Amino acid sequence: MTFLKRLSYSCLLLALFGTAAASAQFVHAQGKEIVDGAGKPLQLKGINLGNWMVTEGYMWHFEGGPQSTREIEEFVTEMLGPEHAASFWHTYRDTYISREDIHQIRQAGFNSIRIPIHWKLFTSDDAEGFRLLDRVMGWCREEGLLVVIDMHAAPGGQTGANIDDSNGWPWLYTDASAQQQAIDIWKRIAHRYKKDPTVLGYDLLNEPLPHYPQMRQFDSKLEPIYKRITEAIRTEDKRHAIILGGAKWDSDFTVFGPPFDSNLIYQFHTYWSPPTQESIQKYVDLRDKTNTPIWLGESGENKDEWIADFTRLLEKDNIGWCFWPYKKMDATSSPVTFAQPAHWAEIVEYAKFDRNLGHIEDRLKKRPPQAEIDQAFAGLLENIQFAHEKKNMGYLRALLPNTPLQP
Repeated sequence: MTFLKRLSYSCLLLALFGTAAASAQFVHAQGKEIVDGAGKPLQLKGINLGNWMVTEGYMWHFEGGPQSTREIEEFVTEMLGPEHAASFWHTYRDTYISREDIHQIRQAGFNSIRIPIHWKLFTSDDAEGFRLLDRVMGWCREEGLLVVIDMHAAPGGQTGANIDDSNGWPWLYTDASAQQQAIDIWKRIAHRYKKDPTVLGYDLLNEPLPHYPQMRQFDSKLEPIYKRITEAIRTEDKRHAIILGGAKWDSDFTVFGPPFDSNLIYQFHTYWSPPTQESIQKYVDLRDKTNTPIWLGESGENKDEWIADFTRLLEKDNIGWCFWPYKKMDATSSPVTFAQPAHWAEIVEYAKFDRNLGHIEDRLKKRPPQAEIDQAFAGLLENIQFAHEKKNMGYLRALLPNTPLQP
């Protein structure tokens, strides 16, 4: 064999085995199981970083008031003014999840996190969302935590409800520009993280399509959008798993045909169902029928006893889990909590009043003094910091009976 032939042959071997070795570092689907880079089955134990990049009204105690991210942002602007509101959100997103939080998550015994993202924070390579995600990804890499990137709020909206920050209708399924935006953002994400084994996989759309009868017309459009996004991702990244949630809040997989990618994970969500085998059997059946892994991407918001029973049931069936959320204000149904700031009750009460500008005169009679408003929002930014969090040990021990964390 001549020198040039030997060189070419060596380069070919390096390319083949180098790629195989690199791919071996990545979590992937293998038959019915999610396995690590060495092919060893993974029992995922995760927590969601909810209310960080995508805010939800109930976690601000805004029942009867603003619920979606957009509505909350508009309310904060009303309260603080445009300049101070912009500063508030910058500090909020910089503070809500810290290096200490990620370390604590790992120390508690979790091995993975799911990060809900909002599309508007990822519209360019230098967008704020990438700065935040890069930073947390670095902390997770140091701690050995795996990361699921979850498109919680997609362009146009995938649910038409408050959780996707839409305009009240799931335009993603019929609006070509929204679809292209979603594809472009996922392609941008895949390009950025394609070589990073810290990423467990890409969760393409959170809880697409509610159970409402009016939304059934879009059932047949969900899988084609999944396929288009996956095709775009695969032009950049052939290593990371694609995670697909079913219709009806991630519960209905009858809208899908056979698995269309060799590295798929099906994700289901369930809340408040009985912690019995019957309640999850259809997902176990899905795994057996399709020879594809299943994963619980969200559950929680319940008492410690239910959490413990349901978690042990999932583990008995070899189903990885990721509970919702990591922390909430004045709550026991999350690993950590933080206190309401002073005057927050007045903010909550004011948030309930009709925000139609035609009724502004009546609403202004209920508006708290600006000094109290400023104090409340400054207090919120203080209380969400790691130093002021309090661990809910009952909830933590329900999820992780052997957690070494102490109160």
